[in-house]
Amino acid sequence: MPIIALDKLTKRYPLPDNKSETFLAVDGVSLSIEKGEVFGILGPNGAGKTTTLEMLEGLNDIDGGSASIDGIDVQSHPYKVKEIIGVQLQANEYFDNLSLVELLVLFGALYNRDIDPLELLGKVNLTEKASAKPANLSGGQKQRFSIACALVNEPKVLFLDEPTTGLDPQAKRNLWDLVKELNKAGMTIVLTTHNMEEAEHLCQRIAIMDHGKIIASGTPQELILEYAPEPPAAPLHGNLEDVFLALTGHALRE
Repeated sequence: MPIIALDKLTKRYPLPDNKSETFLAVDGVSLSIEKGEVFGILGPNGAGKTTTLEMLEGLNDIDGGSASIDGIDVQSHPYKVKEIIGVQLQANEYFDNLSLVELLVLFGALYNRDIDPLELLGKVNLTEKASAKPANLSGGQKQRFSIACALVNEPKVLFLDEPTTGLDPQAKRNLWDLVKELNKAGMTIVLTTHNMEEAEHLCQRIAIMDHGKIIASGTPQELILEYAPEPPAAPLHGNLEDVFLALTGHALRE
């Protein structure tokens, strides 16, 4: 049984120029994600990938269809779902006067958990920053700390929304290593990304979204062989970015 199941998931928003009419930001998405996978959702800006994650996380209402995580219906039992998921967002705001240790203890209290903040910081290689304030962290360190916060409740599923956007190459690689270690320990991870190399490096399977729909899904190698096979004049096949261009007709922008 998949740990995440979406069936004809739908989300409507008012049209910016005509509030009396709506458009489908997520248009009947059906998807299953197996336990222990790193699953990637790719798409250009406005494709509906973040909205899809927000509905799974209980941060946005579901207008149609259904979604379940570990057998729990997201719409009927949103608080039960929040107990078993971790969410790392594109941007986070913290209490500026608290240290990393103090913040983790606070987040643990919100889940009624007696946590070891140094153990969590160790998982994301931030032990030496235990007494630091979030404002004193680098971009990569802030991203890793946001993941530590998402791990407070020992989630079965971790959601990462464009986790490496804006990071330098070394910070990006460090975060990739962290994702692989968490997955190796058994955690299911769902991420959105604009980075083709990242998707190919981390994800066992991928869904590509455009205009609110899933237009292709499979392993990176399956997608490459189907949509960017070996060019006649070149010895090598295309890559995952070529797949995206072939399907959507335009490149991703960071």
